[in-house]
Amino acid sequence: MKFETKEDIAAPLEYVFRVVSDFDGFERQAMRRGAEVSRLDALSEPGTGMAWDIAFPLRGKTRQLQIELTDYDLPHRMMFESRSPNMGGHMVVDLVALSRQRTRLGLELELKPQNLSARLLVQSLKLARNNLNKRFQIRVAEFAKTTEERYEGRMA
Repeated sequence: MKFETKEDIAAPLEYVFRVVSDFDGFERQAMRRGAEVSRLDALSEPGTGMAWDIAFPLRGKTRQLQIELTDYDLPHRMMFESRSPNMGGHMVVDLVALSRQRTRLGLELELKPQNLSARLLVQSLKLARNNLNKRFQIRVAEFAKTTEERYEGRMA
């Protein structure tokens, strides 16, 4: 199952890349929402090979997930691979400079079930695909708007 969206952000490419690659900030956000996050690598700078072990509650159960940064092409692209006992997946973050002050953020997320129970879960998600797509697009649009506001506030 695949989710895709694109958003234009009124900020330079380098700034947007800095925001989408703020891994410490995303770790803190996940922990505030009840997830347990631990780094698996010893890298001091962001780059290929970064990895996280994440445990989070979902539908009454604690789910385990490992995420690895598999491609880090500063300032244009990041690819992540995820693994869990039931589900795999990947996420691609693409950034394209539309002008000096405008950047297009493309986000693609794909879920790949590994067993029968995960296939049933993905099948149920497909039934709610339109609703999930809207929610995904809204979250990315909110992220884009927040990024623009932070950039404008920084420039004021």
